[in-house]
Amino acid sequence: MKINYNKMKTTITAITAVWLLACNVNYEKTPSGLVYKVFPGKGGEKPKAGEFVKFHLRYVIGNNDSVLPSSYGKIPGFSPLDTGKRSEYTFMEIIPKLSAGDSAEIVMSIDTLKSRKYIPEYDSIFTKGGTIKCSLKLLEIYKSDSAMMVDYQKESGLEKDREIQAVEKYMAQKNIKGVKTKNGAFAAIEVAGDPLLKADSGKIAVIKYKGYFMKDGKVFDTNMDTTKGHTEPIEVYVGIHDGRHDVMQGWNESLPYFSKGSKGKILVPAVLAYGPQGRGPEMPAYSNLVFDIEILDVKNMPAENKSKSPPQPPVEHE
Repeated sequence: MKINYNKMKTTITAITAVWLLACNVNYEKTPSGLVYKVFPGKGGEKPKAGEFVKFHLRYVIGNNDSVLPSSYGKIPGFSPLDTGKRSEYTFMEIIPKLSAGDSAEIVMSIDTLKSRKYIPEYDSIFTKGGTIKCSLKLLEIYKSDSAMMVDYQKESGLEKDREIQAVEKYMAQKNIKGVKTKNGAFAAIEVAGDPLLKADSGKIAVIKYKGYFMKDGKVFDTNMDTTKGHTEPIEVYVGIHDGRHDVMQGWNESLPYFSKGSKGKILVPAVLAYGPQGRGPEMPAYSNLVFDIEILDVKNMPAENKSKSPPQPPVEHE
């Protein structure tokens, strides 16, 4: 998980700083005004400009720790160490003060975030006069980008394993039987359909679907009814077309198990869907997904359109 710290530049208002001192909390302040407290770990060298770091990061607004993404229990953040001007008022300003194993707490002012235009307007989450607490833990320091990338690939593999295990647990609880694809999605066929009209690579599948979160069953998109404002079937090119997938990888790997007339489910770990980035406020990071699907038709792409992608469905992976 790579954290875009440019989007979260922060500082603290004088009022909040006074409140912290009044509570006898031993916080410090950077030259730029960022208030923080370090909790020492095992000690050792601190990172320097030109090096690379691995860290966990969590933002908490009020008593709600689920509003903003957290890397704890997920893929840690990996980044070059930035000691320049753009690190001011961000968690990156604190990292050079830490050794691997150290933690820090940072307090930010929502008013200051707004005044610096890091959030557009106050809302039900970012409230006037409110604060955000940032928990930061420095995990590792690397001398080179290549060393960092080796560890990133390892962490990504561990996250993939966790997500696939979560999907398998869900399937066991719901008594769903499915076929595991090459990279860990699952195709659960409930109605077989026509075996002579498979939704193979290179074909166009005409699909009705309903997508919902594995965590709570909430529907985020569907064309099976009018609740999401669209009911037309979507046409999906199966496989790689013009160097890209037209749909998320979990769909692309699962559709060849379906045929014209098939009904069933596609169960997708986050790594094969929208991953650690999510997709806007309606699709949180690390969302494992379930899709009920019906294949209405399977057809060849017309010869005159073979150089063109079909209409992109709403489940496209960005």
